[in-house]
Amino acid sequence: MLIFEGLESYGLLVLRIFLGIIFVYHGIPKLRMSGAMGKGMGFPSGSVFILGLVEFLSGLALILGLYAEIGALLVGLVMLGALWHKIFKWNIPFSAMDKMGWEFDLILLGVAVAILLLGSGAFSLDALFGVWP
Repeated sequence: MLIFEGLESYGLLVLRIFLGIIFVYHGIPKLRMSGAMGKGMGFPSGSVFILGLVEFLSGLALILGLYAEIGALLVGLVMLGALWHKIFKWNIPFSAMDKMGWEFDLILLGVAVAILLLGSGAFSLDALFGVWP
């Protein structure tokens, strides 16, 4: 549509910020309560802490647009792991009324892949500092 022509970088900014907020939000509890979360997930607390660190730092990278493609790659890998566990290990359905299915994980993976392929856009620290092509 002609009315939205030239607004692609605004779209990337919105995607980056929203995805980044989600991962910062989900990374903080893993950093603060890795032991308790590890028990609930069936993972060692050290693994949960590393996962939280990756989520938190990748989320910040996405929000700031600093090495955003690397942040998107890392959160994409996190989401692939989450999808694998939910589908094959925990047998969680795509969608359910009594629990969160894996549809949320799938859309987060899609957004991460879009940012990975499209880049961080003009409104990013990458563009400002010329860090990334």
